[in-house]
Amino acid sequence: MLRRLFVFFAAVLFFVSALAHARGVNGVGVAAVRIPDPVNGGQTDGFVFYPAKQPTRGTTEMGPYDVAATVDAAAIPGAKPLVVISHGNGGSALGHHDLATYLAARGFIVATLNHPKDYFRDTSGVGHIEVLAGRAIQVKAVITMLLADPRWKALIDPGRIGVGGFSAGGYTSLLVAGAKPKFDRFIGFCERYPQDADVCGHADEFKAAAANEGLTLQQVFDGMQGQFGRYGDTADPRVKAAFAMAPLSLIFDETGFERVRIPVFLYYGENDQVLPPEANAKHIRPLIKTLVGVKEIPNADHWVFLPPCSPALAKDIERMCHDPAGVDRAAAHVQINADAFAFFRKTLGVH
Repeated sequence: MLRRLFVFFAAVLFFVSALAHARGVNGVGVAAVRIPDPVNGGQTDGFVFYPAKQPTRGTTEMGPYDVAATVDAAAIPGAKPLVVISHGNGGSALGHHDLATYLAARGFIVATLNHPKDYFRDTSGVGHIEVLAGRAIQVKAVITMLLADPRWKALIDPGRIGVGGFSAGGYTSLLVAGAKPKFDRFIGFCERYPQDADVCGHADEFKAAAANEGLTLQQVFDGMQGQFGRYGDTADPRVKAAFAMAPLSLIFDETGFERVRIPVFLYYGENDQVLPPEANAKHIRPLIKTLVGVKEIPNADHWVFLPPCSPALAKDIERMCHDPAGVDRAAAHVQINADAFAFFRKTLGVH
């Protein structure tokens, strides 16, 4: 009898192990990294998430987040696809930790970063060229650093690299894919949506500052347009796929995606009050010739793409943690993460 029980439980363990392997679920490690910032000089902070040899048990407290990863766990060897995730205005390198750990548990290396002058500690560059053009250059710097670093280069397949991002990070992903913005479109947008405080709240200040210099807003944006290539080409030919969540995309016109040659997946909330879909995601949908998928989250506002908040975080950033009636953020993230994985698995050739 004991022998039969032993055989039975061994078979069960083998089945569970085989099932986990078939699903590609691993433990997840996370390591802090320092990344050169070619835009402002110096360095910025970031994290690398990766498949780990040992199962992840519970979560690790990292700032205001409980992250499903083990710090500096031993990595599973072998070259894997890389995905770089870019946060939104005022966000952080851990702002999409659930997507990062989901992908890492399924065989991806995932890198994140704090965008200098546009993260939670410092937003002084928002609306300026060092952010509007510099964000993509910083993403490219992450890729370059990882491919040169002895610890990470052996774990990354340089032929299988993707990008993803939310809001300004979605915009950043589109730049890296080859899109080119037209900055004076901000003027028309704020004339149509003057109540959009997130995008147009400082429009009068910008206009007054321009007038003090003897310039119109059009002249200011024309000057900014001329500075777009200041830090180099924002497109990165090493990147093979882009996953854009509620992207800032009102500043792309009908010519903005002529250089985009890689697959793009577009995600947005139906009732986004920050970046209205009709002027952003729905506006660019017919313009992207390489669009392979579009998903709308019914009733959702802009912030649904941030992970579900802890009670403490919900007190600190109540607006970003609150969803309209009928929206289940946790359920939405189950779908978002699964869709991101399916997209990158297909476009980056993961089996």
